[in-house]
Amino acid sequence: MAISVLPKALPPEELRSFLEELIPGRVLRLGEASLTLTPELAKALRQLFELLLKGEPVRVVSLEAELTTQQAAELLGVSRPYLIRLLEEGKIPYHKVGSHRRVKVQDLLAYREAAKRRGQALLDELVRESQELGLGY
Repeated sequence: MAISVLPKALPPEELRSFLEELIPGRVLRLGEASLTLTPELAKALRQLFELLLKGEPVRVVSLEAELTTQQAAELLGVSRPYLIRLLEEGKIPYHKVGSHRRVKVQDLLAYREAAKRRGQALLDELVRESQELGLGY
């Protein structure tokens, strides 16, 4: 299941006002229904509204959701052929439904985080080497 929210549909002043009220322990009321904000829920809603305030579209997707290769490629910001190569090299788990590949969101996010850590480690190494060589970086 996926829910998409476009920032243009929500007035920024209303988002800012709501953000100020997102405090754990506060109670949200919609008609007769009420919900006490847990720290996790307050944090998740805060992150959602902050992204919307920046003008970024947001899509909320279950970690267990299975995506097509096109959707998975879009989530990672890569081409579909490159994603398929990653799948076939075993870098991202997937399974087939008939002849179609499906990838879990949680596996894509795990790959993205690992790639980010590898990139940061490489950058740290380059900085260390440039400092050792006196290149001024």
